[in-house]
Amino acid sequence: MSFPPGDSQQAEIAGRLQRAVGLHQRGQLADAEREYAEILRRLPAQFDALQLLGALKVQQGNFGDGADLISRALRINPRSARALLNLGHALACLDRHAEAVGSFERALEVQSEYPQAQQGLGKSLLSLGRYEPALASFDRVLRTQPNHIDAHGQRGMALAHLGRDTEALDALDKALALRAGDPDILNGRGNVLRSLQRYDEALRSFDAVLARSPDSPRVLCNRGATLADMDRCTEAIACLDRALALQPDMAEAHYNRANALRKTGRIGDAIASYDRALALAPGYVEALHNRGSALELEFRFEEAIASYEQVLALRPDNPFTAGQCALCHLSLNDWPRAFVLKQVLDARLDAGSGDVEPFVLVAFGDEPAAQLRRTRGYVGRRFPREVAPLHQPPPRFGGKIRVAYLSSDFRAHPVSFLIAELLESHDRDRFEITGVSFGADDASEIRTRIVKSFDRFVDARAMGDAQVAARIAEIGADIAIDLNGYTAGNRMGIFAYRPAPLQVAYLGYPATTGTAFIDYIIGDRLVTPLEEADCYTEKIVQLPECYLVSDSTREIARQVPARTEVGLPQDGFVFCCFNNNYKITPPVLDVWMRLLHAVDGSVLWLVVGNSAARATLEGAARERGIDPQRLVFAERVKPEDHLARHRLADLFLDTLPYNAHTTASDALWAGLPLVTCLGSNFAGRVGASLLHAVGLPDLVTRSLEEYEALARTLALDPAALGAIKSRLWSNRTTHPLFDTERFTRHLEEAYMAIWARHERGERPENLSLDA
Repeated sequence: MSFPPGDSQQAEIAGRLQRAVGLHQRGQLADAEREYAEILRRLPAQFDALQLLGALKVQQGNFGDGADLISRALRINPRSARALLNLGHALACLDRHAEAVGSFERALEVQSEYPQAQQGLGKSLLSLGRYEPALASFDRVLRTQPNHIDAHGQRGMALAHLGRDTEALDALDKALALRAGDPDILNGRGNVLRSLQRYDEALRSFDAVLARSPDSPRVLCNRGATLADMDRCTEAIACLDRALALQPDMAEAHYNRANALRKTGRIGDAIASYDRALALAPGYVEALHNRGSALELEFRFEEAIASYEQVLALRPDNPFTAGQCALCHLSLNDWPRAFVLKQVLDARLDAGSGDVEPFVLVAFGDEPAAQLRRTRGYVGRRFPREVAPLHQPPPRFGGKIRVAYLSSDFRAHPVSFLIAELLESHDRDRFEITGVSFGADDASEIRTRIVKSFDRFVDARAMGDAQVAARIAEIGADIAIDLNGYTAGNRMGIFAYRPAPLQVAYLGYPATTGTAFIDYIIGDRLVTPLEEADCYTEKIVQLPECYLVSDSTREIARQVPARTEVGLPQDGFVFCCFNNNYKITPPVLDVWMRLLHAVDGSVLWLVVGNSAARATLEGAARERGIDPQRLVFAERVKPEDHLARHRLADLFLDTLPYNAHTTASDALWAGLPLVTCLGSNFAGRVGASLLHAVGLPDLVTRSLEEYEALARTLALDPAALGAIKSRLWSNRTTHPLFDTERFTRHLEEAYMAIWARHERGERPENLSLDA
């Protein structure tokens, strides 16, 4: 300590200061504060009293006054390393971390070997998101104090932020070895384990904290988020509700709760929880993005775009946001904005960014090679670490082949409407069929039918990926079939554990998964030509006719409404397309409008996506010289009524680059002819595959010019169109497309062929089956 030279008063001040310091060191803060204050009343510029009283104020939680007092001291002695350290701590407590960094750095200029200042510097750099220099600070601390507990712990946090999770876990374990049971270290360790997808271990870390401090909102929040990651959403919501009861203003808990609610299908409740998180933290990027995603699920595309645009304003390169925003614009038929965003994304995707959901690539019609390249980038981001495969039992020989179908869509969904009869038709003498469902139970008739069709049904909604994989392995599945791909609700992470010896992609997603853990993709000669095998990470299995299963028992309502009941004119030709809005592109719309010009009194019958998409399409028609009233929009109705109303239309017009799939099957089953144009990828060739399988290959064209000419010819030649309708009606019951028994035998032959290769110890290979 330093004292002004002097007299007896100075000696008294020195004695009082020593007394104050002694009181301070013994924790008698109020008494020490009075002594410091008395010194400063007598000598306002007494350096030691200023900086020590400032440090005491910081201890009391009065960070602002503490920082002011220490700053006054530093004006007297700007090179006091201790005062600079204390000022740094005070500023850090005020969340003024940039200023704190400056104070710690000045302390280190005065005293280069100063571990406390290095540690404080590292913590403030960590808070500022400057993870590399923070890590360097903690490393410097540990060079001189290798058992510095907080340096190990904070180093672990820096490494975690840098994505170096394995090293982070090692650092946190070292800290925990030095201070067993430390709640902050255990909480951080749980978060790192969660990032490593070691969810069970993460829960054990959080539970160890909660065993001592059961009312820790932060730990409850992290535990709830982990349970949601594991798809144990009911438990997650209960855990997060506990956290919010203790701390209602915790934005992160509202956010995690919203994520869990969304996974359970409670979309409206999820949006409300995102809104609460954002009311508390308006710049919460993750909440804004996921809110947009939830709004998409409710077809509220304009609101979703508003959320996504807020994200992009705050963080322009936020993963997945620009792609989802582009898809929303496409769903509103706002093509200029959609394609400008997609073009910007393509350069990033080709550089391997992987920050676009693969379904966006399919919706925009990317070429197969580009889909593979860009999807691999996504796979690298979504599955950055290889999970340990489950222990596989030795190969079985003989007996039934055990097939497990996995889907989020065993409900009133196109996948179920297509696949129900197939599941019922499997040969139980040769196959044992299991259903694994991780989607909502909507209590629909089709759900009941689907559940009954399986020999065993596993409702896996409350199970995490690893648990589902373990259940599939326990069942002894030989072949696991993914019916989702990268569609909504998918659980591709289950397949990363390789729960079955053979894993197959089928039906839900018309493109490569880009992964190393899906062995085969099921297609046919048209949708998946072997010449493009290099565009798939899977090996291709070509079924002999059409890859798309159908249900020949689908009911068509007997009562067909009058045209006027659904908004159609009594007379006139009805062109029809019941595809989703995102499949409608400007070149196709141009053709449709020219057809309306060419065929007097004709109308175009479309589905209602939402009011904004309807307004856009009507405006586009007006721009092309067509009265918007010639566009008629259908409301959504029950499946059997939807099939029946197809009979009011004259010709179904397919879309490109993404064809009708289930909607094309619906049209043909209802007896409505379809004109398609053969595309350049899987999604754009499905119409052609269906038409070949129903004996109408002459309705497949190879350019939009041919497509337009054929549609115009048929619309203007009632006899030619009538002949095609007659052929279609007859072929429905005589050709392969709707012969589900025949399809089932072909699919079973595919399963037996790939299983036989596996039993012989042969690697997966492209296969083409004969009829």
